[in-house]
Amino acid sequence: MRIPIQSVTPETGSAEIVGWVHEVRDLGGLAFFLIRDRTGIIQVTIPKKKASETVLSAVKEVSRESVVRVSGVVKAIDKAPGGRELVPDTFQIISKSDSPMPLDVVEKVPAELDTRLDSRFLDARRPRVSAVFQVRSAVMHATSDFLFSRDFINISTPKIVAAATEGGTELFPIAYFEKEAFLNQSPQLYKQMMMAAGFEKVFEIGPIFRAEEHNTTKHLNEATSIDIEVSFADHLDVMQLLEDLIIRIYSQVGDKCQGALDNLEIRDFEVPKAPFPRLCYADAIEIAQKKISDPIEYGDDIGSAAERAIGEEMGTHYFIVDWPTAIRPYYAMPCEDDPAICKAFDLMHPRMELSSGAQRVHQHDLLVSQIQSKGLNPDNFEFYLTPFRYGMPPHAGWGLGAERLVMTMLGLPNVREAVLFPRDRHRLVP
Repeated sequence: MRIPIQSVTPETGSAEIVGWVHEVRDLGGLAFFLIRDRTGIIQVTIPKKKASETVLSAVKEVSRESVVRVSGVVKAIDKAPGGRELVPDTFQIISKSDSPMPLDVVEKVPAELDTRLDSRFLDARRPRVSAVFQVRSAVMHATSDFLFSRDFINISTPKIVAAATEGGTELFPIAYFEKEAFLNQSPQLYKQMMMAAGFEKVFEIGPIFRAEEHNTTKHLNEATSIDIEVSFADHLDVMQLLEDLIIRIYSQVGDKCQGALDNLEIRDFEVPKAPFPRLCYADAIEIAQKKISDPIEYGDDIGSAAERAIGEEMGTHYFIVDWPTAIRPYYAMPCEDDPAICKAFDLMHPRMELSSGAQRVHQHDLLVSQIQSKGLNPDNFEFYLTPFRYGMPPHAGWGLGAERLVMTMLGLPNVREAVLFPRDRHRLVP
């Protein structure tokens, strides 16, 4: 029976492994194969004078990245990966790989990101790349566990919608029978509607679509958003929830992904320390004004250069709070004592924005007024506005970008490294 490579030890005695031929070295009388599966790499050593004819015949035919089944005796050897080697009794080629390959899986020959993404199935065989997605899986697991432990209900909302979540032109239109429809920018409107349904705490992890014509290292046109909404809560409550979640995710990755972190050569994996600093928008603008050459004034959005400058000053995860109402979405609740400021926030990593959230407007008439103030037609949001007529509780929530979270956690240079099959302005395949 097949044993995962990670579990093979000299104490195992005999073992059967199945995996890919990672590397081959032929030294005349000895041949060395590194065989790789999802769990690790083991050395297979073939003394040619002692090996059977069937083993030698297979060894002559096999190529790198072929899938093989090997069985034999496991021995301790200090110089081999993991301190053990397998001397085979059988060596079977299950699926032979063509040569040459589109890219070098052992990374002796570097490949550009576009080349890697064109052959992502090969790229993801590389232990360093596989490690990114082991961490990403752990991030999603930790997120779900955390939210379920806080009594959240998992929901799924439509990705084909009739109207934009926030207005604007950053939408992908699609032909939907006799009508025009769009790919959804966010589950925002639907998760708010579930507050009217009495669900109180909901979360969704799913795709969002933004037709932004960016070609940067931090933007995608299809991304994964972790969204929550909570009734009888304000912006401070959900900020605390977000801070707790980030710390829990980092802690679980540190505890459960040491092998992946080793493959990524991350030696000092630090869990962020609570509490995260809270920086008001006006102070953030003032920091940016002192550090960047691009003009930026109160009331402007915070662009990439300003984000980097503020992040260098802060040096840790932090919140930007007290945003001008005029530059936040219509559903952000204005402050009672100063309606020009709203109860919105962004969670920032020193490199970039990770999450955006707010206490929401829950009063029907104020929400209509806010929609109109953004130059939008309330008639286009009737399906969303109707629940606000029939008892909508106060509520708050946020959306957190999964790819950016993984990117910043692992220090990846490009957000495309954190998604298996990226969709950006130029990439639709594979």
